[in-house]
Amino acid sequence: MLQIGDLIWGLLFIGCAAAIQVQITPTQGEISVGESKFFLCEVLGDVKDIDWYAPSGEKILPNRPDIFVSRGDETMSTLTIYHANVDSAGIYKCVAKNGDKEAQATVQVKIFQKITFESAPTPQEFNEGDDADIVCNVVSSPPPTIIWKHKGSRIQVAKDVRFKIMDNGHLQIRGIKKTDEGMYNCEARVMARGEIDFRMIRVVVNVLPTIRARQSEVNATADIGSSALLACDADGFPEPTVTWAHNNIVLETGDKYSLNEDGSELVIKDVKKVDEGDYTCIAKNKAGEKAEEVSLNVFVQPKITYLNNQTASEFDDQVTLTCEASGDPTPTISWSFDNRVLTEGEQSLDRNIVVRSHARVSSLTLKNVLFTYAGQYLCTASNSIGQDDQHMYLEVRYAPKILGRVTVYTWEGNPANISCEVEAHPGASVVWFRDGFQLPSANTTNMKIYNTPTISYLEVTPDSQNDFGSYNCTATNVMGSESKEFLLIQADVPSSPEITLVEPFSSTAVVKFEEPDSMGGVPIIKYRVEWRLPGQDWIGSEHNAKDDMTTITIVGLKPETTYEVKMSAINGKGEGESSPARTFKTEPVREPSAPKLEVKMQDRGNTLKVNWIKQDDGGSPIKHYLVRYKAKHVSDWKPEIRIPHNSEYVTLSGLDWNTEYEVHVVAENQQGKSEPGIISFRTAVDPTTIPDAMDGGSGLGTGAIVGILIVVFFLLLVGVDVTCYFLNKCGLLMCIAVNFCGKAGPGAKSKDIEEGKAAFTKDESKEPIVEVRTEEEHTPNQEGGGPTEPNETTPLTGPDGKTVKDDNTKGETEVKNATAEVKTVPNEAPQTNGNESKA
Repeated sequence: MLQIGDLIWGLLFIGCAAAIQVQITPTQGEISVGESKFFLCEVLGDVKDIDWYAPSGEKILPNRPDIFVSRGDETMSTLTIYHANVDSAGIYKCVAKNGDKEAQATVQVKIFQKITFESAPTPQEFNEGDDADIVCNVVSSPPPTIIWKHKGSRIQVAKDVRFKIMDNGHLQIRGIKKTDEGMYNCEARVMARGEIDFRMIRVVVNVLPTIRARQSEVNATADIGSSALLACDADGFPEPTVTWAHNNIVLETGDKYSLNEDGSELVIKDVKKVDEGDYTCIAKNKAGEKAEEVSLNVFVQPKITYLNNQTASEFDDQVTLTCEASGDPTPTISWSFDNRVLTEGEQSLDRNIVVRSHARVSSLTLKNVLFTYAGQYLCTASNSIGQDDQHMYLEVRYAPKILGRVTVYTWEGNPANISCEVEAHPGASVVWFRDGFQLPSANTTNMKIYNTPTISYLEVTPDSQNDFGSYNCTATNVMGSESKEFLLIQADVPSSPEITLVEPFSSTAVVKFEEPDSMGGVPIIKYRVEWRLPGQDWIGSEHNAKDDMTTITIVGLKPETTYEVKMSAINGKGEGESSPARTFKTEPVREPSAPKLEVKMQDRGNTLKVNWIKQDDGGSPIKHYLVRYKAKHVSDWKPEIRIPHNSEYVTLSGLDWNTEYEVHVVAENQQGKSEPGIISFRTAVDPTTIPDAMDGGSGLGTGAIVGILIVVFFLLLVGVDVTCYFLNKCGLLMCIAVNFCGKAGPGAKSKDIEEGKAAFTKDESKEPIVEVRTEEEHTPNQEGGGPTEPNETTPLTGPDGKTVKDDNTKGETEVKNATAEVKTVPNEAPQTNGNESKA
């Protein structure tokens, strides 16, 4: 049984045999610009030719590059459109022929443009302040709708008038700012196809450089090997490059110039005057460039360029000294001579010295030249940055000039030098004459001549009165000669001094006097002072004369006794007459005068030696001195120290560092105590004190501190052991001595300490213990009725060395001619009771 399908195919076959049928697949086509597509033309029936025709009606030949036609078999032909463009659109026709039979079919090809970004470059750069046109060229068919977004949000041109979407789809930003920089989204849409595409465009806003010189003017000094730093700071985006130019020449790092990494600092090496001028600092980036001027002012220290020695003769009309100097600013020039400064326009009172200056030259004119003008002149050139000094010498040639004392005093048998001091240039020869005869002559054995470059000495030892008189000195050089008469005069003894006042004390008296009216021609070398009880023999002594000597002290007087005193002066010739005798009466026995004190710092700054000078003893021998001291900031005094009568100082040791102390010293005799001699002093700063660490320094490290503590601990152990060994017969040393050395430990303190050698006083308040040591030393004033002094004048009578015992201190033994030294010693030292001390 036949199927229905077979029946249909049979009917078709019968129809085809009668006609040709053409079918194009696909029946229509849409092609995007640039794409390729083919169409298949199928023919039903016997055909001979199958041809394709373009929309223009032209037959499409097989060799066209853009449209290719190929026939697969007798019933099929293919039309391929490569890389379609808008011109490729239209109706294409496929025609099949077989003899007089023909059939055809058509297909409409539509060409459309997809969204295409023809130009949307990234990044796009603009200068700050410009009207930016952000390019985004998009094509499509139909034309697309353009949307711009920034920071994820659509740009609303209605809200910000600076933004505008142009007709060509570009985004315009008027007066673009640095804050507008960032990513922009250019989005294209074709509503008919629902097509969408976008491009991200990075917008960069470049900022024109700004530049600022750190100093608009820089000062430098030339010719001293120094450098000048010129600097400017630049800002902008992108980071600008900085270059420097001078006289339109770009400067680069080399022997003369040095630039830092970013070019902001220019160092000009070994500055010279030619380096002065304007330097341009240029900052440049994509946005443009800016420049700033920096002026370099180069100053030049003064330099004296011309100054020469000059020669003139005395009484010339004038001589001119010239000094030239360079420098910037122009230096001022001054002259100095004999500690006097001469400046422009200044002249001497006699109008003989005139200074004139012009520009860089100064002249010093000396009129009516004198020999005193000779010497070294100093030219000084100075400006605001320095000065230069140079010396020149003015040589003045002049005839000899004889100087010196005309009269010379001596006596028979005493040599005297007559000095003929000659000033001359060039040097002069000197000849001595007497009575027209040149000296020394053959018959003068008592005359000698000694010459130095400037002085000729005639030594005369008078034998008789004939050797006194006039002597002539004649000096001669090429400029002339000069003579001068000198007188050798017989000296005389001095007149008597005048006693103006006698100030008596109990055992001394101060004699005040005036020097003699006549010295006798030669200096006074001694004064003789004589005193006596009325009607008895004179007692006297001599004192070497000193400058401005107006007082002499006599000692060893008896209290409440009337004396006479007189004085005479002695020179080389002999002793003159004595002054009239003056009568005075000494004071009654009383307490001593306060000693005068002075302090001497010892090697250690907290040990001081307090010396005293014994004054009037009040007519009774001084028994002892009482010393006490304290720090000024405390109220309690240290225990009083008793010092033997013949001592002159006390040494205070172990004082507090950097502390002000007050010392009182009182002299005591049988009548009582003197007023205290008082002196204050400050001890030195402790040299072992570690100062606070300064910046950049460091104190002791932890290791050093630990080491010091270990050493101190070890020394304490040794000290304790030694103390136990000597005092208590125990400890490590005792064990070693007994078991290994076979020795017994030491006993108590030795009892054979030499008397007067050392003594200790104990302070129950844990104050320092005072050690008294005596040293053999002669003193000018001794106890036992010996002479005493109210001041530092040399004593008239020597000490007798007597020793006086104090009834109130029978336990004390005073050492003859001894000086006491008192030192403070640590509290740990062995002590004895105060009533056992020896002095």
